[in-house]
Amino acid sequence: MTRASSLFTRLEFRLAEQLFHTRWLPHSPRTQRLTMRLFQRCAEAGHVDALSVYGHVLFHRGVTPQDKAKGALYVLQAAQNGDTHAQYQAARIYEFGCAQYPRRDDRAVTWYARAGESGHPMAAERLARAYRLGELGLSVDAQRSAHWQRLADRDIADDAPPREFH
Repeated sequence: MTRASSLFTRLEFRLAEQLFHTRWLPHSPRTQRLTMRLFQRCAEAGHVDALSVYGHVLFHRGVTPQDKAKGALYVLQAAQNGDTHAQYQAARIYEFGCAQYPRRDDRAVTWYARAGESGHPMAAERLARAYRLGELGLSVDAQRSAHWQRLADRDIADDAPPREFH
């Protein structure tokens, strides 16, 4: 991606974010289509935040199985590129499975750990619970549970604002 197109993609993403989160603009079908088209263009250009947001929306709100599959693919691409929110979503995709990505506890644990280590409190909390109760194919381990719980508590105390999805 060239520097000019990268700047244009970043500007398109900012516009899409503003349209997505604004309270003063009516959420008409036309505005929603424009917003999703902007997110799609940015995701297709490889913008990591767009891959994460648009992938999440497609996966959870997509009408067709193809939409959901593309959403999962975008989320996984964003996760591989270091997006903490996408890492948490990737873990959930593998924990619960879907048509394209069957349930894989080992991959769910890996993604929860990456997200938790990067400061995602819900991911750390999920691992704390998994070690406490022996879920996700993990053995009960009070020490590891306490470790992840400390990370979750620390991350919550940091007051990092979570990304909002509507």
